[in-house]
Amino acid sequence: MPIMNANGISQEYEWHGIENSNEIPVVLVAGMGGSRSYWKPQISDFTKNHRVLSYDQRGTGGSSAVKVDSIEQLAADFVSLLDALKIEKIHFVGHSTGGAIGQVLAIKHPERLASLVLYASIHKADHYRHRVWGLRKQILETMGPEIYAKTTSLFFYPPEYTNAHHDELLAVEARTAQFELSSPEIMGSRIESILKFDVSADLGKIQAPTLVVCAEDDLLTPAYFSKEMATLIPKAQLMLFEKGGHAYSRSNPEQFNKAVLDFIHSQSH
Repeated sequence: MPIMNANGISQEYEWHGIENSNEIPVVLVAGMGGSRSYWKPQISDFTKNHRVLSYDQRGTGGSSAVKVDSIEQLAADFVSLLDALKIEKIHFVGHSTGGAIGQVLAIKHPERLASLVLYASIHKADHYRHRVWGLRKQILETMGPEIYAKTTSLFFYPPEYTNAHHDELLAVEARTAQFELSSPEIMGSRIESILKFDVSADLGKIQAPTLVVCAEDDLLTPAYFSKEMATLIPKAQLMLFEKGGHAYSRSNPEQFNKAVLDFIHSQSH
């Protein structure tokens, strides 16, 4: 995969679809894991009418294995990547931590956004988030990446999905633990970054057309975060799905893809 040096680190990225100079590209930005592989169920549908960019964040995948200081730093990495690739404007789709990056981008660099999708994301941490991520960090540090990856499936998916996709998830967990998961030190820095993130006071500044998406049974980013974000962001649309967990784009890819692409299409015409 191509690698671009931007903001003092190497960033591995990937283009999908056929280049069209007249089309605003869609960028898919992953959550805490930070790896572009998260978006595999989206690529086929999204590239039917769009060119799509995905990348590995600082400390993840094929990008530089360095610690993260803040979500603002991850946003600065992303803007530097866009600059290096000579991309002026994008449709931004961010999952969880990726959505936090998108909020910083919308506040600090509004001219770069044609639209913003905040999927299973948060705008601040609270006691619940500290409980969940404090536990996940402890699991990683004391029990190792294999156990951490196994618990991820329990946090990400509804019980019915986990049961029905047992063998598939075992393979994903093994691959994640061996090839994709950052070291405990780097993952710890990513967790600390999202736990100190808070843009509540600035959400009213966001002017980009915004869709806020979440499943009602999301354990990692409960839907009350999405409801509050949609209230604080001017003219934001809120779409809640009854069931699908934190990884709705993977448990229900057809519904997720249609909802997001319909929104992007509505902002393109």
